[in-house]
Amino acid sequence: MKLPTFIKAFGVSLLLASMCFTLGCGRQSSTGQKNAPEINVAAAANLTDAFAEVAKQFTAETGVRVVYSFGATADLAKQIENGAPFDLFAAADVEHVDGLDSQGLLTSGTRALYARGRLALWTPPGNNINLSRIEDITRAEVERIAIAKPDIAPYGKASVEALRALNLWQQVEPKVVYAQNVSMTKQYASTGNAEVAFLPLALVKPNEGRYIEVDEKLHQPIDQALGVVKASGKQEAARRFADFVLGEKGQRILEQYGYRKPSTAKP
Repeated sequence: MKLPTFIKAFGVSLLLASMCFTLGCGRQSSTGQKNAPEINVAAAANLTDAFAEVAKQFTAETGVRVVYSFGATADLAKQIENGAPFDLFAAADVEHVDGLDSQGLLTSGTRALYARGRLALWTPPGNNINLSRIEDITRAEVERIAIAKPDIAPYGKASVEALRALNLWQQVEPKVVYAQNVSMTKQYASTGNAEVAFLPLALVKPNEGRYIEVDEKLHQPIDQALGVVKASGKQEAARRFADFVLGEKGQRILEQYGYRKPSTAKP
């Protein structure tokens, strides 16, 4: 689907930013310590805020720095298939982790569920459109709806599933503008290039605009899995990070950011 003309220039700049974002040239580190050991984590964009806090506490406890590359799950999985030097992969779904595992690209026994995501329809601050239910996006004043590309972003896929379940998809599809990942989806709405956006609840900050949580019954569960990359030369440190995320402290942080506990931590 073509983007509206008025956001083409904006889209080009975001695409360039996304390339840098997912390839790691804009990587985020948990601390400025230069000589501390570090691991490189490929993480789904919905984890941006939550994993910043996870890294802070993990580094304080272990001394191991965490360098993140955030992006769309499918994009990150493809990078790992192509030999990107990541030590651990934290996806927004289970399928891409299982796919890497079946190819022998993950360390045996490290694949585990760590969270179940929640989806929300978000209206940014300063937007005067008042939505009381998801069906209100069919109103004329809602001209653009931002959704992460459903073929590469699990939260985008869940958004489309929910709209189909509500029998709204055919009516609202012409309004949809697609973003490369959920962080860019939020940016579309924040900058006025969409009136509303479907986002992970974890990316909606307290008192930041308004949101309506999407009923989980309207889409497949957004279970999220992780695994240590087999080619990593930092197996012990990567396993420690995985154990931290799966443990009490990591799970508490994730819950604070709106995630639910998965049905089982290590299926």
